[in-house]
Formats: sequence, structure tokens, C-alpha cells
Amino acid sequence: MSQKWNPDTYAKHARFVSDLATPLLELLKPQPGERILELGCGDGALAAKLVECGCTVVGVDTSPEMVAAARRRGVTAYLMNAQSLSFDAEFDAVFSNAAIHWMKRPGDVIAGVWRVLKPGGRFVGEFGGRGNVATVVAALKAALTARGIPARSVDPWYFPDAEEYKARLEAEGFRVWGAALVPRPTPLPTGLEGWLKVFAQEFLNLILESDRQSFIEEVARRCSPGLRDANGVCVLDYVRLRFIATKPVALPDTSRC
Repeated sequence: MSQKWNPDTYAKHARFVSDLATPLLELLKPQPGERILELGCGDGALAAKLVECGCTVVGVDTSPEMVAAARRRGVTAYLMNAQSLSFDAEFDAVFSNAAIHWMKRPGDVIAGVWRVLKPGGRFVGEFGGRGNVATVVAALKAALTARGIPARSVDPWYFPDAEEYKARLEAEGFRVWGAALVPRPTPLPTGLEGWLKVFAQEFLNLILESDRQSFIEEVARRCSPGLRDANGVCVLDYVRLRFIATKPVALPDTSRC
């Protein structure tokens, strides 16, 4: 991945990502004494809230900078790819917010979560689903095409629909209690340009550095008619896929009774 994460830039332009995770934490229902793994912990903002609930939390992330920021919050965090987890049946819950859509091998993620959960453990998450930031994606691809760059040359995200992801979970053995797309129009506190610099780096890296600012401005202009509200604020067309699933407790073998 050419995507890089800077904790300070993220906090400035994207703090809303963790601030809007309250419904997900309510779905998780963390209990004191539980051991919880967070996939894509970022700078540890949500992990720290779980610690305050009395949980023992382990975070993993692929960004050294974000792992260091999480550790500065007092979070136990490891540099680890969630597509190749190295734990074994030790967590009561696995939790993830706004990270799974960066993981292009969803089968490996789900298999790893199954492996690290205790029987009866739950997998709770929210990430970009089908139609997420569709206006921006279309504008990015149109601006690339206008510069003679094939739009198909970059595809950083995995945005499935709910039924597809539910089927993947069930194929691994999970019991799925809920999986749904949740439209969530989201005002951007620092505007679309700031969002693009944080989240669309794989698109921007295809553009000469001297031309990137004009590219960003062009994308913002293309998005403006569909994303600007009456007050001129950019409201991004987020669609989140929110789910909860559990790893069943194995039943006793009665075949010999």
C-alpha cells in the first residue's frame, strides 16, 4: 500500500471517524474484565475508551506511526496486519471501526478473527459498504481519466454489500445477528480537500507532485454540486456496513451416547 498515516494530520482532518463510533460501541457492549482485540486501532482513541470501561484491550495496525500514537495513549498496540493475525483463541471480542474496507483479503480477516476468538466470542464492526463515498470515487476516477491515467489502475477499498459480507461470515462458521448498510451523511470539519489528503493518497500518488493540488481542487469542484449543503459545508456520502456475529460454543459430542 502507498497509503501512509500521520497521526497529527489524521487528528486534524478525520477525528470525526472515532467520534461517530458511539453506536458501534453500544453494539459491542464491552464488559469489565473482557479481553478485546481492535483491528486497525489507529491512534488508539477508541481502544482508550474501552480501557476506561474496564476492558483489557489489544490494538493492531499496519502503520508504525499510528501504533506509536496508540501506545502514547497507554494502549497495548502491535504492528500487525489484520489479514494475518498471530493470536490464538484468547479474545472475548474482536472490534473494528472504519478499517476493514482497507483490507483487500476479507476472507483472511474473517478466518483470523475466528481463530483468535474464544468460543462464544463476538465480532463487531463497521466499515465502508456498497456505495460508500460514491460521489468522491466517481470524481477521482473522472479526474484521472481526464489526465489519461486509467481509473482501473487504483482500487484501494473493499466496499461490499451486507449480504455478501454476511455470507462470508457464515461460510467461516459465524452466527450473524445483524448486518446492514447504514447511510450516514457526514459533514467534513476541514472540507473535502483535507479528506482527500488523508484518505485518497493512492489516487494522489498517481499524479505528479507539482500537479496534485490542482487535481485535488478539480475533484472538489466535480463533487461540489452533489455534496455541498445550503451552508456550503461538504457533507460526504458515507455508507457504513455495520455487523455483529458470534463464534458458536461447540456442543458436546453425543454421537457415542
